[in-house]
Amino acid sequence: MEPRRLELLLELSRLGSMRAVADVLSVTTSTVSQQIAALAREVGTPLVEPEGRRVRLTPAGRRLADHAVTILAAIEAARLDLDPSAVPAGTVRVAAFATAVRATLMPVVHTLAAEHPDVHLQILEHEPDECLELLAADDIDLALTYEFALAPAGFDATLETVPLWEADWGLGVPAGDPPAPGTSVDVLARYRDSDWIVNSRNNSDLEAVARVASQAGFVPRVVHRADSLELVEDLIVAGLGVGLLPQARAVVDGVRVLALAEPRVTLRAHAVVRRGRTAWPPLALVLRLLT
Repeated sequence: MEPRRLELLLELSRLGSMRAVADVLSVTTSTVSQQIAALAREVGTPLVEPEGRRVRLTPAGRRLADHAVTILAAIEAARLDLDPSAVPAGTVRVAAFATAVRATLMPVVHTLAAEHPDVHLQILEHEPDECLELLAADDIDLALTYEFALAPAGFDATLETVPLWEADWGLGVPAGDPPAPGTSVDVLARYRDSDWIVNSRNNSDLEAVARVASQAGFVPRVVHRADSLELVEDLIVAGLGVGLLPQARAVVDGVRVLALAEPRVTLRAHAVVRRGRTAWPPLALVLRLLT
């Protein structure tokens, strides 16, 4: 059904005559008559019947006019919701890796609660590849992902990315190990015979380490896989291996983070959306708060 025709029917139910509808909507009486007739053909039943020189709605016409109130209100609500100038309102579905949830999303949650109570976040914790799969399936509106500069991920042309922040990572080793000054190659070479701990649902950290380690002439022996940074620390304390950890992050007793330089091992975080979606007011607001 054409919404404009529903609007004419609704006005006819309120005003009682096609001439009055024509005057209010600045069209001709003939146009009103033709459009009501077309709407009757669309729904397959008469909507008006003669009443002297005038017409009145049939029972089907009155029922459809009642539905038109809800239908036209829903269309207007959708228009306002999608209007870039509208006040943001709605739920933004976000998938993000754990560090981004804590460091990047939670401040946004607090700001929304205080300043934009009609905008809400639905948060899912996932690794980058999982986030991008959810985004491609349209199961989320926004993905927060990461890549290591030494192992750039690359993004599909259907996606838009917004840089968020960068963080240098070092090598987490037992605290009793002596300092290891020098380049990343020098530091990693000292642990060429160690067991290594890498991410279980993403190979980005392994690829970054492998690129530096290859310059030192070895391939890291991956024995353990863990997503949680806290679990990586526990494995290091237990003497089960070494692995990458953020340099600026406080670590538990028993762990030392050795700086890596020349080349640096830098993690880059991104906000990723499907191309053409950033005009939606709630999503535009969240992106603005993130950056």
